[in-house]
Amino acid sequence: MPRQVFFYDQPERFVAGTVGEPGDRTFFLQATGGGRTTSVLLEKTQVAALAERVDELLDEVLRRSGGTAPVPAVAPSELVDVAPLDLPLVEEFRVGTMALAWDGSEECVVVEAQALVEAGEDDEDADDDELIEDEENGPPLLRVRISGAMARVFAKRALDLVAAGRPPCPFCSLPLDPEGHICPRANGYRR
Repeated sequence: MPRQVFFYDQPERFVAGTVGEPGDRTFFLQATGGGRTTSVLLEKTQVAALAERVDELLDEVLRRSGGTAPVPAVAPSELVDVAPLDLPLVEEFRVGTMALAWDGSEECVVVEAQALVEAGEDDEDADDDELIEDEENGPPLLRVRISGAMARVFAKRALDLVAAGRPPCPFCSLPLDPEGHICPRANGYRR
């Protein structure tokens, strides 16, 4: 089956978002541009890791360029996107592998998210510093090229989204459930 690649070069919007209540949220990456929208499902930990790596990558680009790269040090407030995910929300695939890179010639961040494959289907895992190779056959892929400013805004929103989950227990740091929390540090007593 030929590989399906969802490609967005400088999309109008690239965000992480959720559906559901804290403790029962589903996380998505969503790219919108050219009259189309692509949404892919991923785990909360993947959103957090991607956001942290985007911030680290942008900080490194700024450091190596001596501050001359077109990358803001913080997310520009006029670009911050707090709108909900675009509807209808149609999941194209569940993300398995992600890659992140800085394209120095175009001065942009490249984010790639590849569909989850079953063990044994794909022998090679992508490295964070390498983009996923284009193969004729393979799992679906979302590839997004965004400016440094848009990447900074993406990272801020994604980190805020992850932090907006259930508050941690002050004793064990596990998330508190609205119905109550059985704390292992309190020997199983409900808090």
